Amino acid sequence: MEKTASPIPFGKQLQVFLPFALGYFLSYLYRVINAVLAPDLAADLGVDPSGLGLLTATYFITFAAFQLPLGILLDRFGPRRIEAALLILAATGAFVFAGADTLTGLIIGRGLIGFGVSACLMAAFKAFVIWFPKQQLPRINGFQMAAGGLGALAATSPVESALTVTDWRGVFTLLAALTAIVAAIIFFIVPERQISHKDESFVAQMRDMGTILTSLNFWRIAPWATLSQGTFLAVHGLWAGPWLRDVAGYDRSTVAGTLLLLAGAMVVGFIVLGTAAERLNRWGISTAAVGAAGMGIFMVVMVIITLGHKSGATWIWILFGFFGTSGILPYAALSQSFPLHLSGRVNTTLNLLVFLAAFIAQWGIGAIIGQWPTTQSGGYAPAGYQAAFGTLLVIQLITILWFWFASALFRKTIPKGRDYEADAAEANTPDEKIYE
Repeated sequence: MEKTASPIPFGKQLQVFLPFALGYFLSYLYRVINAVLAPDLAADLGVDPSGLGLLTATYFITFAAFQLPLGILLDRFGPRRIEAALLILAATGAFVFAGADTLTGLIIGRGLIGFGVSACLMAAFKAFVIWFPKQQLPRINGFQMAAGGLGALAATSPVESALTVTDWRGVFTLLAALTAIVAAIIFFIVPERQISHKDESFVAQMRDMGTILTSLNFWRIAPWATLSQGTFLAVHGLWAGPWLRDVAGYDRSTVAGTLLLLAGAMVVGFIVLGTAAERLNRWGISTAAVGAAGMGIFMVVMVIITLGHKSGATWIWILFGFFGTSGILPYAALSQSFPLHLSGRVNTTLNLLVFLAAFIAQWGIGAIIGQWPTTQSGGYAPAGYQAAFGTLLVIQLITILWFWFASALFRKTIPKGRDYEADAAEANTPDEKIYE
């Protein structure tokens, strides 16, 4: 039976954490930068909302497409080498994006970026599972997500300021160089640690994937987490900025400032909710339960945004940023309830679903908004945002109902009086550990 190693010195913890945090910083910056650059890209290319949504969402589809093989690669070759190699592809994509003169060229560049940063979160989660005690995972994962939040911060007012010195092509050229540097840091700085596991064949690895995909414990949590996090990524990554312009009536600098506050709320949310989940675990409250509560509040915030309230819009979007982070807690919950050697595949399977949902949502929002004529000022109709966001809320509500139904069904399948944690560790089977 494989075990997570004993705690490591603080200095080595930083040696593991900081390089992966830098990678995720860049990943999130790439993810949301179009929320600020959208007016420039639309003006240069002359695309409609659907085309803008497709361009930005290409990041998500290429990101998602690599998640299942990524899980196998992470479990087999380790996070350090895999992430460093993929970040070189992301740097290449940024160079392509910076030099593209057509929508097709931009889509190719953005697709390479999404593919190249596809390991930035999952490789970190895999490394943390290997190096840190499992009870610390919600907090450590929260700090990793906070690094992404800092990337989102950098993609707001700092990018807006950079556009006064250069254009969006110059911004992406700089990002390409920074990405190559971070790839080198991860490869040469992060220490290697081997974990004991069976030398599985490819067939055995795919059979393990079947174990995950047939797990009721996985599927009771995954749909709600997928829709919550997918909605958050889709809206934050592109449509928050246009909403603030078209519905709240903010000018460009105020939009950038509000997005900066939203990203700051993300940083706080990742740290606070991750730390709270770790401490509440000690009191018998599961990570999954904390995540469910946060995702429920996030839906309430989305209802307010969908109704188009202009009063206090900045504060509403701050709450959006804070509680939108709760969708990351199910990753820690599922990592804790599956064997160590499956942790990479568990996280990447959930990540596949999340980024497929984000791709569909981000493109779909644009397609729905495009059904309404543009306003006299050249913006998009508020009714379009209501229809698009309302559609996502209805789908999320369906996943909540499934979560409660599946949780009740899951409890009925567990015999009373058993030590599920000890049994799961001993039997090395995922569905025998309950987080409810």
